[in-house]
Amino acid sequence: MKINIPESSQERVVIVGGGFAGLSVARQLAKSNYQVVLLDKNNHHQFQPLFYQVAMAGLEPSSIAFPFRKLFRRHKNVFFRVTEVQTIEPENKRVITKLGECNYDHLIIAIGADTNYYGNEEVAQNALPMKSVGEALYLRNTILSDYEKALSVTGYDERQGYVDIVIVGGGPTGVELAGALAEMKKYILPKDYPELDTAEMDIHLIQGAPQLLAGMSDDSSNKALAYLQEMGVQVKLDTRVNRYDGEFAYLSDGDKIRSNKVIWAAGITGNHIPGLPEESITYGRRLAVDRFNRVQGAENIYALGDIAYMEEEAFPKGHPQVAQVAIQQGQTLADNLKRSLKQQDWKQFSYNDKGSMATVGRNRAVVDLPSFSFQGFPAWAVWLLVHLFAILGTKNKVFVFLNWVWNYLTYDQSLRLIIRAKGKRE
Repeated sequence: MKINIPESSQERVVIVGGGFAGLSVARQLAKSNYQVVLLDKNNHHQFQPLFYQVAMAGLEPSSIAFPFRKLFRRHKNVFFRVTEVQTIEPENKRVITKLGECNYDHLIIAIGADTNYYGNEEVAQNALPMKSVGEALYLRNTILSDYEKALSVTGYDERQGYVDIVIVGGGPTGVELAGALAEMKKYILPKDYPELDTAEMDIHLIQGAPQLLAGMSDDSSNKALAYLQEMGVQVKLDTRVNRYDGEFAYLSDGDKIRSNKVIWAAGITGNHIPGLPEESITYGRRLAVDRFNRVQGAENIYALGDIAYMEEEAFPKGHPQVAQVAIQQGQTLADNLKRSLKQQDWKQFSYNDKGSMATVGRNRAVVDLPSFSFQGFPAWAVWLLVHLFAILGTKNKVFVFLNWVWNYLTYDQSLRLIIRAKGKRE
């Protein structure tokens, strides 16, 4: 059975995944002479850098998501289907999905990455990831539900399991989560839960490397550590979580922490679709590509973003798995596909590193630009502006801005709701 998509004289570009990379190339090709087919398991694009604010009840999920159909409703050459690709058949130039077969002339794989538990099945079973809006909502529900349960627990040790939180991973996600939780502990919980002693609530950040924000400058790393320690976060560097049984996190230094919630932000590994040549799968389950994003050992198949491993002079070990790489690769590949229609030579991809940043909390952030670094309120303001303008949709921008202003003026998030999905259909 084939997916019901009209046949066309145009060459068909099938894009698997509507994250930053897939969306970037789809938008660029929407006005081209290609037929574009976008496949994604969700019907919306998710703005991943702000998942943690959904988890911390600072933003509505809808304000960081944007429907694909609304985005492409005016482009008659773009077709979207909600489905998952089960396998690729390069020899037949088609993908097999849960809806049926889909032929392609060009296949773009932009399936991103998933949480990396480094083969630890016990941790994978019990820890909480945060790689989607759904997982962020589940984390929000779990945190708020545990505070409610803690009100009825009389034993100190049992109560610690409900109120203490362990975050594993000291990259931007872990640092931003720890800062948001510290602010919630200081400003929100004393008002919402006056019966709980906030002094009992501990936030632990466990980092396996000797510094936080390993990809950023020493100044930014050290300042982020100082900010978190000022906010009361207990940071352990050069330490790993070896085991987590759902009740205790066992650390490599021999210590153990009682907590019902371990949030895993320690790394990512590439998602996988069967059917690609084995030689194309490399470090971190990424797909080896050349400077044109062509997958090694495959014809007319390309990989973009987190799933792509490309070496260039300035990045001999591959590019960082960040949004800007995905966006720029999508734009370059789209330009090259347009060049094919004009029978022009392709241009190699070269990453323009515009810098990196992370926020730790109110008026606290760190920013690394190619030529210099800065911290504090100016960095925090830059972080807000960059993320605000990157969100899709004017309405979403307005809602996020209003939420941020309200939170800043009142020291209060307004979205502390426990919402559980319930229904008869899966």
